[in-house]
Amino acid sequence: MDNIARHILGLPGWAALVIVFAVPLLESSAFVGFVFPGEIAVLLGGVLAFQHRVSLAAVLVAAIAGAILGDTIGYWVGRRYGRRLLSGRVGRLVKQEHRDRAEHYLAQRGGKAVFLGRFTAALRVMIPGLAGMARMHYRTFVGYNVAGGAAWATGMVLLGYLAGASWQKAAHWASRIGLALLALIVLGFALRLAARATRRRCDRLRAVGDRLAATAPVVWVRRRFPTQLGWLRSRLDPTTPAGLPLTATLASAALFAWIFGGLTQDVTAGEGIARFDPRAHGFAVAHRTDWLTTIMRNVTWLGSGWVLIPILATATVVLLRRRDRRGVGWVWAAYLGAVALYALAKPLVHRPRPPAADMIGAASGLSYPSEHATQAIATWSILALVAAASRSRRTRIVVFTAAVVLVLLVGASRIYLGAHWLTDVLAGYALGATWLALLAALRRRGDAGAAARGVSRAPVRRRVVTGPHRAPTG
Repeated sequence: MDNIARHILGLPGWAALVIVFAVPLLESSAFVGFVFPGEIAVLLGGVLAFQHRVSLAAVLVAAIAGAILGDTIGYWVGRRYGRRLLSGRVGRLVKQEHRDRAEHYLAQRGGKAVFLGRFTAALRVMIPGLAGMARMHYRTFVGYNVAGGAAWATGMVLLGYLAGASWQKAAHWASRIGLALLALIVLGFALRLAARATRRRCDRLRAVGDRLAATAPVVWVRRRFPTQLGWLRSRLDPTTPAGLPLTATLASAALFAWIFGGLTQDVTAGEGIARFDPRAHGFAVAHRTDWLTTIMRNVTWLGSGWVLIPILATATVVLLRRRDRRGVGWVWAAYLGAVALYALAKPLVHRPRPPAADMIGAASGLSYPSEHATQAIATWSILALVAAASRSRRTRIVVFTAAVVLVLLVGASRIYLGAHWLTDVLAGYALGATWLALLAALRRRGDAGAAARGVSRAPVRRRVVTGPHRAPTG
């Protein structure tokens, strides 16, 4: 692999661009990804842009076009020849029931698989063909394909550009992140299958569990540790809010807190991902344009308290009109908790901001973590949760996608304007996400307590009737 990479780095600029375009193109359409992952070629294109041997814009265009076109070809190959392949010897290895279930899932809800599959090598090769084989609507496929291909290619190119000579470490981390994402996808799919199997075969599973519980070793453990086993069983019960849902939420909070701790350690020690901070800062400063500066100077206010507090006040009025006092409490708890957390964290690290000469606008105080990023992820996420409650699936997707885009834009604006380092923004995201997960755990705990008391916690919605004398509000 290293020999191939060195050969690509030694090619002329135009030949390297052909490779950056062709490898992602052939990855899923001709299954080249099983031999040579497309992310390596795209990352090396970013390295060549760092060396000023090719244009960064040209590398981005080649990588994005190759990724999108390759998955499109893979989709149509699967749609045209997939059934013929499954009718042969390969198809006999998979039960017809499992094939039908997988095809139904991809056809109905496979958009997320197309998007997430782009970020892990194993799924990147197979998902487009499987989507075509399942007859997923092409309009659905192309939307998620374009979004996933553009996000993946842009991220890999910029990672190679920022890594420069250290591209091998960047490739190693990209591979590990892809494997972690694959593990999360497989775990989520397995948990969903387990939950469905539990609901369908509840009586049979209870019988198996009773026979297992009657064995001598299990009886000894139950007698020796009755309290601990009862607690563990209640924590893993998927049918109650205080069971597996609450456990998974607390595990998410622990994961985000661990990420924040790791970033803090890297920043204080000046190692790990903190080494990318100067390069990310230099990249942002070197690629400033007048039109983008105007956009970023306006976008960054979406993470400022001067804008968020009026938005929260407006949301409070709307929620009170719906008699949703709990919603009011949650949105203000998310914002004020985020403010308190970054205010406590800043003095502990005591990190100065980037050079004032590179800064656009005014920013004062300590740099780590980014208050804009922390406030943005906490506030916009909780507003999206409240706004999407009891809505259709399509509405929830639109609302959450808008919240994610806003949060990412706020973080990018802080780096672009020179107000924060890259790790400041990442730490702000991790800190805000930790607080959100804790709030979600508290909410699940409250719902579980209300259910145990037989009390409904759902907000009462009033129907607003408008007449000719009253203009409807938008």
